[in-house]
Amino acid sequence: MSRLHLSRRKLITAGAVGASSLILSGCKAFDGWVGPRSHPVRDFLEGANEVTYRVQRMLIGQDALAREYSESEIRQGMRPNGSVDPTTIEYFNLEQGGFADYRLRVTGLVENELSLSLNELHNMPARTQITRHDCVEGWSCIAKWTGTPLSYVLDQARVRPTARFVVFYCYDSLGGGLTKYQYYESCDLIDARHPQTILAYGMNDEVLPRRNGAPIRVRIERALGYKQPKFVHTIELVESFAGIHRGHGGYWEDEGYDWYGGI
Repeated sequence: MSRLHLSRRKLITAGAVGASSLILSGCKAFDGWVGPRSHPVRDFLEGANEVTYRVQRMLIGQDALAREYSESEIRQGMRPNGSVDPTTIEYFNLEQGGFADYRLRVTGLVENELSLSLNELHNMPARTQITRHDCVEGWSCIAKWTGTPLSYVLDQARVRPTARFVVFYCYDSLGGGLTKYQYYESCDLIDARHPQTILAYGMNDEVLPRRNGAPIRVRIERALGYKQPKFVHTIELVESFAGIHRGHGGYWEDEGYDWYGGI
């Protein structure tokens, strides 16, 4: 990656990200400080997130690639992020059967809804990439990922012109009490069709382990770790996030995190 490219990212981080980076922390202290979602400070910071998104799109470009590494730079096992053990009966039964009955559904604003087995995904064109996972908690880890380019799957589904976002639904649940619900994430069609965005089923030349998202996790390599959903079972093409949980495009985004999460 060129020094110019890196300096652009530093500029974004130091400038446009500024106030919006407070949201990225997603900490409870922040939630208590700004109050409910209708609070003007929160509204201002969420507006800053939108500016950050647009500036990053303008400076980095739609097709810029995340840095890829050599195998010698993989120095440890891939540290898991988020939940590591889905507890739903459906997931348990699928895992016990070696995911032979697993189906990845593609629904929503598509001309051709899909229900793909793991074997069908394995037989599609594949991409392997060695990239760095950057977690919002402050740690990073390099790993080798193999999977089906999401763009290929979207082409098979024939996305309708009104679709703007891709939403990923997962088997794992987070939260507690009344706020506990299954994890979900999203991205725009630019990131969905990026050449490094894959439906990963392999990691470090092995079958993707449960703790890292088996049987399928999404890799959006230009985004932070919480934007890489694990245990994915459904992909939905939508025009907006209205009516999907709290309407902010992801589990952590509903709790105050930045939606774009770009790096």
